[in-house]
Amino acid sequence: MPARRSPWMNQELDDLRDLARTFSKKEIEPNIESFIKNKQVDRELWNKAGELGLLCISIPEEYGGGGGTFAHETVIMEEQAYVGDSSWGAALHSGIVAHYLLAYGTEAQKHEWLPKMAGGEVVGAIAMTEPGTGSDLQGIRTQAIREGEEYVVNGAKTFITNGVQADMVLVAVKTNPTEAAAGISLVIIPTDTEGFRRGRALDKIGMKGQDTCELFFEDIRVPAANLLGSEEGQGFIQLMSQLPQERLIVGVSCVAAMEACLDLTLDYVHSRTAFGRPIFGFQNTKFELAEIATEARVARSFVDECIELHVKGELDIPTAAMVKYWASERAGVVVDKCLQLFGGYGFMEEYPIARAFTDLRVSRIYAGTTEIMKEIIARTLRTPNGV
Repeated sequence: MPARRSPWMNQELDDLRDLARTFSKKEIEPNIESFIKNKQVDRELWNKAGELGLLCISIPEEYGGGGGTFAHETVIMEEQAYVGDSSWGAALHSGIVAHYLLAYGTEAQKHEWLPKMAGGEVVGAIAMTEPGTGSDLQGIRTQAIREGEEYVVNGAKTFITNGVQADMVLVAVKTNPTEAAAGISLVIIPTDTEGFRRGRALDKIGMKGQDTCELFFEDIRVPAANLLGSEEGQGFIQLMSQLPQERLIVGVSCVAAMEACLDLTLDYVHSRTAFGRPIFGFQNTKFELAEIATEARVARSFVDECIELHVKGELDIPTAAMVKYWASERAGVVVDKCLQLFGGYGFMEEYPIARAFTDLRVSRIYAGTTEIMKEIIARTLRTPNGV
């Protein structure tokens, strides 16, 4: 099957891909088992990536970033996926946390945090989900009550990616507990603040090498200047505005994983024999692989379209919901078909296809569940006469 070059690629991105591929092959792939065992990547991985300019590459150079676009982030995410890694939380660090700071932070906040994030000195996280709230962000209970020139923060968050290694967390809080969406704000909390506590690294069925934990805030005091944005109550709007990029990141990761699973399976069926011939020689295998290749190609075309739209600033909320929903659901179909072709070996954890099977399951849950994506899409549907 001939390689297809995405239409948004150019020579600069080709060169970046070479660098990202070398980094992934050298620094990530040989250490995947170690990451899984430790439930986190080696901390020095962040520093090495920062030294090579692979962190915050879509952040302007004036803030220490690479001055690139979302396409640059995509290349790095894809190369990480192609070596079968789901441990390193760089996509959240660079593509999500850094962009909240870039979009809403004060100049002082941007100059304080972004250069350190770009260099790998600081690992970033964002804390939205709570033990009692999932997709319903309006129901969060963590509070930040202003007392003079400080906020006093109390509450708890769960399922926080990069939570174990984070040096700084953007925390969704209620600055006005009597309000729903209008009461939400985002506050920057350094993790060395007194009263901040991490819970245990959570045991997950997939993404076992990605540090995910609970966070606790007990009478934490942070300067009022740590509020993200010019005034309280802007958090919900900020979150909704950044979610399209987050959902496209999920779409990118899913389609890259689909392509990686296809390659793994092609290698296996050509080398594994049954009844005296390679598994690929059976018609059922060929037909299944034809379906898998088509699923991956269709998903890739849609993701490529969305990348081009996003780079131009034209990716809207319902389209982002569509790409997240479609890519995550089809990735589940693809990896299931691939695993079946591995037979019993597909059920063994040491096989990358088995890890991909469990890793991909969460893509239908985080960044908004499939059901929430469908709700968002449905709200935009109208009859021809506008009803």
